[in-house]
Amino acid sequence: MTEHTDHPTPPYPEQHQEPPGKTRAMQPVPDHGEQSYKGNGRLEGKVALITGADSGIGKAVAIAFAREGADILISYLSEDEDAADTVKWVEDAGRRAIAVPGDITLEEHCNDLVQRTVRELGGIDILVNNAAFQRTYSDIVEIPVDEWDRTFRTNIYAPFFLSKAAIPYMRPGSSIINTTSIQSRQPSPQLLAYASTKGAISNFTAGLAEMVAEKGIRVNAVAPGPIWTPLIPSTMPAEKAAKFGQQTLIGRAGQPAELAGAYVLLASELGSYMTGAVVPVTGGEIMI
Repeated sequence: MTEHTDHPTPPYPEQHQEPPGKTRAMQPVPDHGEQSYKGNGRLEGKVALITGADSGIGKAVAIAFAREGADILISYLSEDEDAADTVKWVEDAGRRAIAVPGDITLEEHCNDLVQRTVRELGGIDILVNNAAFQRTYSDIVEIPVDEWDRTFRTNIYAPFFLSKAAIPYMRPGSSIINTTSIQSRQPSPQLLAYASTKGAISNFTAGLAEMVAEKGIRVNAVAPGPIWTPLIPSTMPAEKAAKFGQQTLIGRAGQPAELAGAYVLLASELGSYMTGAVVPVTGGEIMI
């Protein structure tokens, strides 16, 4: 569980980074549960592969899973410093960590991630398809076709590649958790490509849950609202990032640490009767 802390509220300092963004350059620096998450052994002896685990939600999930007893393969694109910090926190929890850079839009790399997880950590019990790509545009004619393709390949092709590679190694009781978004139900026009992929992820989750139920594998998704991660200052105008999350009932962006409990629920026996579900963690923004 994550203990209550006081979280920063907008407006934040205006800021912009080049994609994919760095955690330490953010103001305020996101909270991944480094000091607050307390484990209870709910994932003791499990092995998890988490994409986008160098920063943001993926980093918070890796820290939480490690403190619950899991060994982690940390998949990330190129942010070596952030990934090394995640490794440190996993190892500080007494668990094994492997950090593997590379492009998950490529099926060969996704297959390699699963093979390395099985070979070096002894199996795969949990797959968290979390890594995402987004850009903002005010007009559809501005969206390059290759960028539309990259958004889909990162956000929905990669979960397909990884699930296809992982499921043959998964035992009954294993879990696949996809990161969708409130954008799947409340799409922002400026995030047309991203929101479209998040709708696809929700449907992929429901369909795959039915497909693998007889194998004893559960498939669920978490739908975050506005969460303060490097994706925000690296993909939004500085003035918009400064007000990020202000529209929620809670009045601020969520911190990555505040998502971790939902993933632990879905990965563990606490969620043993949940499959095909989308769990909203949105700061009060309604998903109906």
